[in-house]
Amino acid sequence: MEWLQFPEGISALTGWSIVALAMITAMIGAMFGVGGGTILLAVLATLLPPLAVIPVHAVVQIGANTSRAALMFRDIKYDTLLPFAIGTGLGSAASGLLFVEFPPWTVQYLVAGFILWSVFGKMPAVGANHIIGAGAFSGFLTILVGATGPFVSAFVKGMGLPRMNHVATHAAMMMIQHGLKIAVFGLLGFAFGPYIPLIVMMLVSGFIGTFTGRVLLGRMGEQNFRPLLNAILVLLALRLVWQASRAAFIG
Repeated sequence: MEWLQFPEGISALTGWSIVALAMITAMIGAMFGVGGGTILLAVLATLLPPLAVIPVHAVVQIGANTSRAALMFRDIKYDTLLPFAIGTGLGSAASGLLFVEFPPWTVQYLVAGFILWSVFGKMPAVGANHIIGAGAFSGFLTILVGATGPFVSAFVKGMGLPRMNHVATHAAMMMIQHGLKIAVFGLLGFAFGPYIPLIVMMLVSGFIGTFTGRVLLGRMGEQNFRPLLNAILVLLALRLVWQASRAAFIG
């Protein structure tokens, strides 16, 4: 069927693997709050054209985070959302002016660097009185590297919210941020059309993953999962560095 066609250059095996990955990473995101979007970004960066990675990732992530926020709407701390949206809009607009100047391989380097930072770095603690500033910084970063979930999660953690409020508020903030990011890429002229069938399938599988993750949330420990998650992220980041280095220095 025509609507099941994948973009040019993406085989059926690769396309269906991406769809399955969207479900798995959405499940991870629903279970742990962060991690799923970063894994999805890292893998997409190895499978899609570099300039398509972050826009496609943004559309899929807004679906995953909207599902999570809808399932937990009673737990969202709503008074944080407007200032966060204002900050994100300012940061995204400024970053969008720079994005078009970046060669594709620099995006791969930035994605790899951010992934390694999310594994080995220490996210800054940010209080609730810095919401606009945190939104602006993460909004600036999200256009360039895509997955700012770990930073936003660290910021929400600084508010000292209970666990359910933390996960719900984080999902709502990421929903806003990805929505503004999609708008920026639309203004920059990114052609979403060829990717719509892939995106729709990823959104459907992502919703299934989110629902499943919420069911499993209280049944799986994190102590063994985190080291494995970090190992996967490091391997994917190193692969991105290798690909970017070949493009930059070999051509």
